[in-house]
Amino acid sequence: MLLRLKQHLDSRFPFLKEKKLLLAVSGGIDSVVLVHFLKELHYNIALAHCNFNLRGEESDGDEAFVRNLAFTQNIDIHVKHFETKVYAESSKLSVQVAARNLRYDWFTELLQQHGYDYLVTAHHLDDSAETFLINFTRGTGIEGLLGIPEQNGYVIRPLLPFTRAEIEAYAKENNIAWREDSSNASDKYLRNKLRHHILPVLKELNPSFGDSFTNTIAHLKQVQSLAADAAVLVYNQVVTKTGNQERISIAKLLEYDNYKAYLFNWLHQYNFIAWTDVYDLVHAQPGKFVLSDSHRILKDRDVLIVECLKVLDDSMIQIDGVGAYTTDSIDLQLDIVQDMGNDVPKNTVFIDYEKIKIPLFVRRWREGDSFYPLGMNGLRKKVSKFFKDEKMSLSDKENTWLLTTENEIIWIVGRRADDRFKITTQTTQILKIEVK
Repeated sequence: MLLRLKQHLDSRFPFLKEKKLLLAVSGGIDSVVLVHFLKELHYNIALAHCNFNLRGEESDGDEAFVRNLAFTQNIDIHVKHFETKVYAESSKLSVQVAARNLRYDWFTELLQQHGYDYLVTAHHLDDSAETFLINFTRGTGIEGLLGIPEQNGYVIRPLLPFTRAEIEAYAKENNIAWREDSSNASDKYLRNKLRHHILPVLKELNPSFGDSFTNTIAHLKQVQSLAADAAVLVYNQVVTKTGNQERISIAKLLEYDNYKAYLFNWLHQYNFIAWTDVYDLVHAQPGKFVLSDSHRILKDRDVLIVECLKVLDDSMIQIDGVGAYTTDSIDLQLDIVQDMGNDVPKNTVFIDYEKIKIPLFVRRWREGDSFYPLGMNGLRKKVSKFFKDEKMSLSDKENTWLLTTENEIIWIVGRRADDRFKITTQTTQILKIEVK
């Protein structure tokens, strides 16, 4: 097995020989055997052990075992204690998810603080098959049926081609000691139920289950690659990017019978959960939207608008005269000029400087705001009615600013100026305001 692992590492991960590796070690058979493998093959490794304080003396015994392993093998070690149950309760997470979050956050810190290049974990073929079955049981797309990846960013899993039985056989042949986690014997968790009751049946039905599973995963990865290529081609035909928005043409999307698959492919990265609601947006009334914890999909007439959620800046920006005014949300330039020129772009307004009072303010619109739109012969209009007439989406409204003087609207920025502040033949000073 050592020779097979060497060949696998040389083939798949030749770059690891020159890198500093951090090996996650629980004390169980998989991670302990991996320590012996990498030490025997002269890799530059250090160990990281998490004591989650979940099993009392047993957890402390695991820590002592891993510390001794590091000492006898002359390997550097990092150990950290976690109050896992407290964190799980405060974060409203299961203990398993809490432990996973805690350890990977800590591993990331160690990589950054000590200059390790990669985190190496001891996941093997049975772990990957269990993950496949868990996702299959709960329902998933093709990505959930790909098992555990050999590499995911800075995480490397060199034992994935090997079964638990092969690892155990190697440990016994070479008199390698390890720790048994008593919780692994319990059927309380779905993974353990699959490990104890389902996988053995599959292996009994097919003695070559490991090879068959590996081949199936390889085929699924090829299918995923084909689907990804198709999704990119359709994306370029259906979606346009405008600023920080992705705008999906509903008419073009519906030309594809499997449009739901494309939506899932494009949007699952944004943490959406209510996929039925997402798909229903295609036929929903304008203004309907679906939220994830990071993004929003908004139905706006003939498009779906996808954008990152952000806290709107509702604070006022005070303008004390000519010059540049820059915030995270808006960038304005104010100058006194001699004339307006021939063409006035949408991002620019010219006003009579003597009709305003400094300071000016830039703010978000509010319900009840009204102004006298330029070109409407002095008729007053509510800003909300103006938005409706302009067929502005909810997203457009949220991102609209008003330039005001003494709480009177001078300009709906980038859209319409107020008639009261326009340039006339009596104007002596022209103020140019430009959105950069």
